[in-house]
Amino acid sequence: MNQEIINYLNKFRTQYLADLGCTITDASQEEQFCKMEFDISERYCHVDSIIQGGFVTAMLDAVTAHVVFAVVPKIKGLSTLELKVSFYEASRAGKLFAVGRIDRLGKSIAFLSGDLYNEAGQRTASITTTAKFVVEKNPS
Repeated sequence: MNQEIINYLNKFRTQYLADLGCTITDASQEEQFCKMEFDISERYCHVDSIIQGGFVTAMLDAVTAHVVFAVVPKIKGLSTLELKVSFYEASRAGKLFAVGRIDRLGKSIAFLSGDLYNEAGQRTASITTTAKFVVEKNPS
């Protein structure tokens, strides 16, 4: 675990992640991954404690974006250009675990993927995404 990176990511954590009960649990610049834990309440669910798909997508989009912030030095911002989410099982209220990875990193474009797991370790959803990022320019 790289506590310095986790502290950096938590410093800029947005309110919606706090609302979703998000904790950044691990990140690695070298291995290019980020892990998050979510504690989702019933208020984000439809019937039978099933989390609404937009919130599942938000969790996956967040974990993939955060890995870019963990890896790219002097990053100023990141925008998702495209994403695809596959739902395998119902994601239910309670603890969920997300892992985001960089599949390929260019000068300003990142190809990312991630998975969401329930407490039993079953993968409930996956994401592939393309994102554009901006880094600070060195003054000339």
